[in-house]
Amino acid sequence: MSNAKSWLGLGLSLYFWGLMDLTTTVLSSTPTPPGKLKALLSDKPQLHSRTKRSWVWNQFFVLEEYTGTDPLYVGKLHSDMDRGDGSIKYILSGEGAGIVFTIDDTTGDIHAIQRLDREERAQYTLRAQALDRRTGRPMEPESEFIIKIQDINDNEPKFLDGPYIANVPEMSPVGTSVIQVTATDADDPTYGNSARVVYSILQGQPYFSVDSKTGVIRTALTNMDREAKEYYEVIIQAKDMGGQLGGLSGTTTVNITLSDVNDNPPRFPQKHYQMSVLESAPVSSTVGRVFAKDLDEGINAEMKYTIVDGDGADAFDINTDPNFQVGIITVKKPLSFESKKSYTLKVEGANPHLEMRFLNLGPFQDTTTVHISVEDVDEPPVFEPGFYFVEVPEDVTIGTTIQIISAKDPDVTNNSIRYSIDRNSDPGRFFYVDITTGALMTARPLDREEFSWHNITILAMEMNNPSQVGSVSVTIKVLDVNDNAPEFPRFYEAFVCENAKSGQLIQTVSAVDHDDPHTGQHFYYSLAPEAANNPNFTVRDNQDNTARILTRRSGFRQQEQSIFYLPILISDNGQPVLSSTGTLTIQVCSCDDNGHVLSCSPEAYLLPVTLSQGALIAILGCIFVLLVLVLLILSMRRHRKQPYIIDDDENIHENIVRYDDEGGGEEDTEAFDIAALWNPREAQVGGAPKSRQDMLPEIESLSRHVPQTCSVSSTVHSYVLAKLYEADMDLWAPPFDSLQTYMFEGDGSVAGSLSSLQSATSDSEQNFDFLTDWGPRFRKLAELYGASEGPASLW
Repeated sequence: MSNAKSWLGLGLSLYFWGLMDLTTTVLSSTPTPPGKLKALLSDKPQLHSRTKRSWVWNQFFVLEEYTGTDPLYVGKLHSDMDRGDGSIKYILSGEGAGIVFTIDDTTGDIHAIQRLDREERAQYTLRAQALDRRTGRPMEPESEFIIKIQDINDNEPKFLDGPYIANVPEMSPVGTSVIQVTATDADDPTYGNSARVVYSILQGQPYFSVDSKTGVIRTALTNMDREAKEYYEVIIQAKDMGGQLGGLSGTTTVNITLSDVNDNPPRFPQKHYQMSVLESAPVSSTVGRVFAKDLDEGINAEMKYTIVDGDGADAFDINTDPNFQVGIITVKKPLSFESKKSYTLKVEGANPHLEMRFLNLGPFQDTTTVHISVEDVDEPPVFEPGFYFVEVPEDVTIGTTIQIISAKDPDVTNNSIRYSIDRNSDPGRFFYVDITTGALMTARPLDREEFSWHNITILAMEMNNPSQVGSVSVTIKVLDVNDNAPEFPRFYEAFVCENAKSGQLIQTVSAVDHDDPHTGQHFYYSLAPEAANNPNFTVRDNQDNTARILTRRSGFRQQEQSIFYLPILISDNGQPVLSSTGTLTIQVCSCDDNGHVLSCSPEAYLLPVTLSQGALIAILGCIFVLLVLVLLILSMRRHRKQPYIIDDDENIHENIVRYDDEGGGEEDTEAFDIAALWNPREAQVGGAPKSRQDMLPEIESLSRHVPQTCSVSSTVHSYVLAKLYEADMDLWAPPFDSLQTYMFEGDGSVAGSLSSLQSATSDSEQNFDFLTDWGPRFRKLAELYGASEGPASLW
């Protein structure tokens, strides 16, 4: 038997016979320390007035983690009735009875048959009883006792929360707390040093240290720079038994990150930037980017860029990209290569968030120089000014220049400009602009009462690059002139009673005038000259643009005259004074004494007495028959009438049509309708007018092919525009030709020029033999002039 079992047996051989009156007796399965045993034995027993028990025990102790092959002896139960003859039977029940612990029913010896672990279960509560083996009768009352598992150092310390993650600001002073780690030991902290833990650092020196008792990790080195090393792996050891030799230990890892502080000033890696931008770049467009490098991160690396100097501070702006902390240079106002070709900027980048304890590492800003070159582009013409406002009276004559529109090419080449009107802005074609001078003229009569405002767009196009087109808005206000006479707003009809008195009001009239004079409208009313001495009615002007119609006499009778027509003259206050005559129809009615109308129809006595109703019906029937006959005759005559159109066989080719300018040659078949020349009057028959075959002439075509050095006087323009307007208004005036201008006579024609202006001075010097080479179309001319042997004169 092992030594452990020997001292266990020694301890269990202590029986306290004769102490049956004690409330508690401690029997230990392990040697009790002398001090402990003494303490237990020195307690004074407390007597109770109850029956004396035959056997008493309290608890047993047994070591955990027994590794022997034999059952572990725990202790012995014994009753004073046991004579050693085997008549007493011991029974064990309770926690672990029969599974963890067994008892010898004859001797009372208790053994542990399973491995015990205090960390799993620290104690077991059991019950014991002594029975008569023959009868099974209890010899003692059932008693309860405890078996405690005594701890040994079999568990190492463990970091339940590991591994740890911690942060500490860089450049922190020595001793700055980083994190506290805690290790737990499952052994009994009340017994020995098995659970007493001591901390030490195995990895992470000399940067960090750990408190051996509390496990607090602190910085151990000054000026730890995140930019040099950011991450640290520290290994901490926890050892029990107070760190003595033979103690068990456990480790954990602490990952420590140095958090950033603003200890690095920003610096531009480039001291000079070269950028370029097109002069056509719109406002707010990006020119380029600058970057000041900052080794810090997060809020400590935030930048603010500003333009602190340079001649481009008013032309460019700079903004900070919050995502990439770069400075974005943008266009602040429109650029012009012709005005300024380059700019210089001095840009500063600075940290907006500073830490006072690191100011000595500054300054925390830096500057760089940016050179920006403006590149030339072909720009559209620019108008000066950028908006035109023109006032023109509505009675201005056609062809009058109302404004000179000016545009120029902003490029260095300064190309020639051609002007035109955007026809979408002037659908009525009231205006025309000279293609070379930009003179804005009227092309049609203006009428303020129809259109009081015109908003047109003038286009300017470069000759060398038609894609470059500029535009400007021209607002034209048509000023009023007194060109409309006042008139009655509606048809006025009044009545007068037969019993009306002289001077009685029968009607109040007013007038309207489409003009709008600056001084306001004022109308004057009077009787027309032909009715100035009217004996029946008179007009009284109210001086408020209205007039009263009064009777001049009394005693009107329907039988004498049932209706009066009173002409009234209405004049305005314009210059010149305009007037019109309106007619007031006055009907004579019969009224009661209160002036209420009874009847306005003439009496029936006006009809002949002998004319019956049947006669009237017969007369009306005859009139209806006559009307039907007339309509039938007119219809038959219209169907018989044939239009007088000369056939091709009857066409007289000797008709002479004279033109003041040379036409487009034989291929020009759309210039006019030859049938209209044969019979102009027939072309107008049919009611609805025919549309012209040729297109409505474009006003711009008047000088479309005029060379740059050629210009036309305003007098000629006025005359041409006036004649063009007359031709457009009279669509049926022969020869239905369109107005065209040919600056180069016969250009592009096979025949060349047919004019005699540059021909020889006499017919004898001319040779027409070449006409035979021109084909069948000139055969007749070749026969007349090509082989003439007679006299040269045709007269």
